[in-house]
Amino acid sequence: MSRFAAPIAEQIWEMKYRFTPDDGRLGDASVEDTWARIATALAAPEADPAHWQPKFYAALEDFRFLPAGRIVAGAGTARAVTLFNCFVMGTIPDSMGGIFDMLREAALTMQQGGGIGYDFSTIRPKGARVAGVGADASGPLSFMDVWDAMCRTIMSAGARRGAMMATLRCDHPDIEDFITAKRDPARLRNFNLSVLVTDAFMEAVEGDADWPLTFGGEVYRTLPARQLWDLIMRSTYDYAEPGVIFIDRINQRNNLYYVEDIAATNPCGEQPLPPYGACLLGSINLARLVRDPFGADAALDEEALDDLVRTAVRMMDNVVDVSKFPLPEQAQEAQAKRRIGLGVTGLADALLMLGLRYGSEDAARRTEAWLHAIARSAYLASADLAAEKGAFPLFDAEAFLASETMQDMDADVRRAVSKHGIRNALLTSIAPTGTISLFAGNVSSGIEPVFAYSYTRKVLQKDGSRTEEEVVDYAVALYRELHGDGPLPDHFVNAQELDPLDHVRMQAAAQKWIDSSISKTINCPADIGFDDFKDVYLQTWSSGCKGCTTYRPNAVTGSVLSVEPTQVEPRPVAAPAEFADPMDRPEVVDGQTYKIKWPNSEHAIYITINDIVVGEERRPFEIFINSKNMEHFAWTVALTRMISAVFRRGGDVSFVVEELKAVFDPRGGAWMQGKYVPSILAAIGGVVEKHMIAIGFLAAEGAGLKEDPAAMRVNSAAPGPACPNCGAFKMRMQEGCLTCGNCGYSKCG
Repeated sequence: MSRFAAPIAEQIWEMKYRFTPDDGRLGDASVEDTWARIATALAAPEADPAHWQPKFYAALEDFRFLPAGRIVAGAGTARAVTLFNCFVMGTIPDSMGGIFDMLREAALTMQQGGGIGYDFSTIRPKGARVAGVGADASGPLSFMDVWDAMCRTIMSAGARRGAMMATLRCDHPDIEDFITAKRDPARLRNFNLSVLVTDAFMEAVEGDADWPLTFGGEVYRTLPARQLWDLIMRSTYDYAEPGVIFIDRINQRNNLYYVEDIAATNPCGEQPLPPYGACLLGSINLARLVRDPFGADAALDEEALDDLVRTAVRMMDNVVDVSKFPLPEQAQEAQAKRRIGLGVTGLADALLMLGLRYGSEDAARRTEAWLHAIARSAYLASADLAAEKGAFPLFDAEAFLASETMQDMDADVRRAVSKHGIRNALLTSIAPTGTISLFAGNVSSGIEPVFAYSYTRKVLQKDGSRTEEEVVDYAVALYRELHGDGPLPDHFVNAQELDPLDHVRMQAAAQKWIDSSISKTINCPADIGFDDFKDVYLQTWSSGCKGCTTYRPNAVTGSVLSVEPTQVEPRPVAAPAEFADPMDRPEVVDGQTYKIKWPNSEHAIYITINDIVVGEERRPFEIFINSKNMEHFAWTVALTRMISAVFRRGGDVSFVVEELKAVFDPRGGAWMQGKYVPSILAAIGGVVEKHMIAIGFLAAEGAGLKEDPAAMRVNSAAPGPACPNCGAFKMRMQEGCLTCGNCGYSKCG
């Protein structure tokens, strides 16, 4: 195969990873230049950089070791970006000043390209008294709305919107509102949500016991544990969220149990982290390490694997020293523990090359053996680094060796750590690898199965035209290259063909040798029964997993498959807005006038929305925004003219609501009717949305048209959301994260 195994790999490099300096200096002319740039940057902390740079280059060559995208894009560029993928922010104080200090820290972190996680369990529940101000607390979800609004305006590293994870304990009094928050599709769109489930709660579910909801030592109320569990299950069955994190298991199996408590994870869940914890990520490409693929002697080259893992650990350890950090607390935390997250990608492809069916008992055993080998090599490499450079500063030999991870390790690993210490407190993690897997020639992502053998992707050309190309899975392409275009062998399976328990089996096999956690999605068929769906979660619990994320295609979450739209008769007004001629204005139109009183503003804003009836549909036609406040005059006139022009073009104009509601005022928003509104413009968007619902144009808050003539359908399931990066209706849940099959965009940053 060529240096770029597929056209998509070169396109990903061009779009995301190629360094092109702003000042006109020569950047990366080839992917070899990219590898050299990274190798040189990561060799810099070494006593003899000239010795290590070629070794690091050899690890990167041919996409064998894949550092996370932030390292590939940022190392050696001198740009003010972090090379760490993910952070968990500081503990949120239960005070207004402390909460907004945390918001500022989140914005600074996301500005440099880091995804963030927060535990909101420390904020008092809605309705609790706030001493000294004579008011009731608004609760953690109201502040999550503030974070969500901030996130909409922050572009990670100048290109991507930030990604966030929010967690809440299963005993918090507001847990039911948290569980059901995503039933409003317009709310918390920039968050992934997960419930922190304790051992005590799972025991209460199994024993059908009552479960108290508490805060600050006070029991607010009690409900049956199974009722709360069923609410979690029903929400994720219908809406794909929240996920479940088995938080006690995470803390019990944490190598650093003796110095930290974990209450949150990074956005995709593979890194449980303490306050200000940070982790960098990288993946061994197993698909590149198979000898005699699809042949009689097919096997993973274990000697090459050991050598590659040892080099990768050294490279990642050096990232701790060369990376910038948004906050000094994050730098201190990283230096004190030197956490890294070495994982894999291409696992499903490697199994295919060995003739193993993903999800089978044999595949699970092989997966466990491979990850055991990786963990052993990584821990030995880190012990060798400790002998050379010193153990991580918070290393305590007795406590560390007593951890569950070390108790499971081979005797030679324990001896090495006992003698030298260890350089990195935690070493292994399996992260989402969507984009870097495309970069490596469309190898299977992480430990996920092959999603599809091939799919069609639209590519934007330099002249503005679009072409279509077939994107083929790496293993499938290699098989066809070796054996022709005949039928694939029976052991080839993809995500749509697997039983959910096949996924659980693979996740459990991998988790045994992963000291952090795993980002994985368990795909469930649309027609799975609710009891069977709940059993998937119980199986992940009983099999030793640290969490569970599922995805069931339905009319709310969308389909797993990307399909062409069904041909239907359009309504008379359904012409695309960009092509339709403006509609003529009748002499008389009906409408409504709404009043907004923005806090700290002397004058109210009045919004008049007039409608027309086309066919049997009432739809917005024009808007007038007025205020006595002359500071508002220019933008209200501009907004009046622009929105009215859009309305008069017809078609689906509901995007106006979304765009207005997404505007975040850096000076701060306001609470209106118990909900945080991030700006005056967002408040106007809320009025427009309210009006559209009232006239029957929109189905509900956050929803689309009441009747969508262009809706795509797969067994009555909607196609899911459009990709915010390329617009294709190919967003799918993969590795615990919404990912675009067209351009590789990931919600997880």
